Formats: sequence, C-alpha cells, structure tokens
Amino acid sequence: MSLLFIGSTVADVIIRTPRLPYTGDDVNITSQQVSLGGCAYNAFHTARITGLSECVLFSPVGTGIWGDWVRAALAQRGVTTAIPPVDAPNGCCYCLVEPDGERTFLCEHGAEYAFRPEWFQALPEFDGVYVCGLEIEEPTGEVILRWLEQHPPRRLYFAPGPRILHIPPEKMARLMALGAVFHLNEAEICHFTRCEEVSQAARMLHSLTRSDVIVTLGDRGAYVLHDEEEAFVPGVPAQVVDTIGAGDAHIGAVMAHEAAGLPLAEAVARANRISAAVVSQSGAELTPEAYKRLLEE
Repeated sequence: MSLLFIGSTVADVIIRTPRLPYTGDDVNITSQQVSLGGCAYNAFHTARITGLSECVLFSPVGTGIWGDWVRAALAQRGVTTAIPPVDAPNGCCYCLVEPDGERTFLCEHGAEYAFRPEWFQALPEFDGVYVCGLEIEEPTGEVILRWLEQHPPRRLYFAPGPRILHIPPEKMARLMALGAVFHLNEAEICHFTRCEEVSQAARMLHSLTRSDVIVTLGDRGAYVLHDEEEAFVPGVPAQVVDTIGAGDAHIGAVMAHEAAGLPLAEAVARANRISAAVVSQSGAELTPEAYKRLLEE
C-alpha cells in the first residue's frame, strides 16, 4: 500500500516559556531548540517509522537559513521529497510551549506552502493521501484540490487543524465532495459545526462527507464515526512534555495502520498509543527506537 503526504516541512523553533507574553512584556524563557516539523512531515514521519506501507513526502523546500536547515535535516534522515528544490525562501514555525505542555504557534509561511501544477504531473496513484488545512487555505490550495479531483485517491485524509474556519467554504465543499476523512480535535469540530457535543458534530459532518470522522479527545482518547456507527477509543496515560505534532502523529499512525488492513477503530487505538508517546517527549519526531519500545509493551 502507498501513502502520499502533501504539505509542509519546516524548522520548529521550540521555545519553552513560563507563560505567554503580553504586549510590552519581557519574559525569560526556560529553553529553546530547533526540531524538524511541519504537519505533512510529522504525519509522514510517523507513518514511515511503522514500516507498514510505502510513504512519499510531497513537500516543497525553499532557500535561505531555514530552507538549508530543512534540506540538511531531511538528508540526515535519508528522506527525499518528491518536489524539486524551490528558489524562494523557506518559512519556519515558532512554537511557544507553556509549563502544561500546551503550544502556541507563530508561523512564517514561505516556499513550503506554495504548490505548482507541474509538480503533480509525474505522481502515480496512491491508496491514501494526506492533506493539511494550511495548504488548502493558501492561494495554491486550488492546485492541490484540482489534482485531487482529477485523481481521487481510494482514501483521502484531511486534517484542517485550528484554522478550519479560515478555509474558504467553496474549498471545504470540494473536499467534502471528495469524501474526505476528517481528522480534528474536539474544539475544532465543535467550532466548525457549532455543535456542543462531539457525537452530534461528527454526525453533522458525516452528513456532508458521507465518510468517516475521527475526533481526538486528548487524554480521553478519540471518537470514531464509521459506517453510521460510533465508538469511543480509550486514551493512553501520558506525562505531557509538549503537544507539538500530536495530532499529526495521530493521523499518520491511523493512515499507516489502515493501509496495513486494520479496521479504523483499531488503527485509532494504535494511533492513541503513538500520540501519547509523542506528547511525552519534546518535539513531534518519535524515534524508531521509541516506536519499537511501544511495540514491545
């Protein structure tokens, strides 16, 4: 089975701070580090380390300080993106992490968010395709949507993220028409549907997509709506270090395990374990060694 991950790869500048600053404030941070991130890369990385399917990263990498850093980091990991080098500056993401592990992003979008039609021409067919809401929100999201409509995958996974309300309704309608599997957290789906309960929100979304809906619930696990039947999949206890990339890792794990033939609820159960491991560390990249330890538990 083959999986395609469309979206960004960036440098995450992780800044640990005792609290978020206010206007004119002066805060001494606890620490900082630079990690490889980006929604598509995080999901790709998680699916890749499972070894359950062929995973292809379709992510532009630009120039400048951050583009050079991302390119070197990918090469160090033996990863090659299916897109040729882009002659435009790469952006980055500043991740402010509070003591409880919650993260706030300050993002500069660059070459990693601009897609060109010619890049898609040589792509083969894939069993599953991942796309993030940030890429669809951008003007070149039209390029991605047009390719998806011309080459509909067997399974389209869509993770709109917290900016779901910023995506133009026309684009959302086209994704729904493609039968995308929506993957959101509790706050995102409730804000989008204006429903107070996850079950009600998921059923409303399902009525528009006629497809499965996955809702992550933090340490409570996840909610799944599949073939008109709902299930709550228990979470895994974790000592939260930060929540960066937890949702990305979750959907990447779901994709890999579904591609391997597992039922959706079971794939989500595996994903819950993996995302719990991700929040127990700093940054979004779970090491292959950490993943092997999960398999042995």
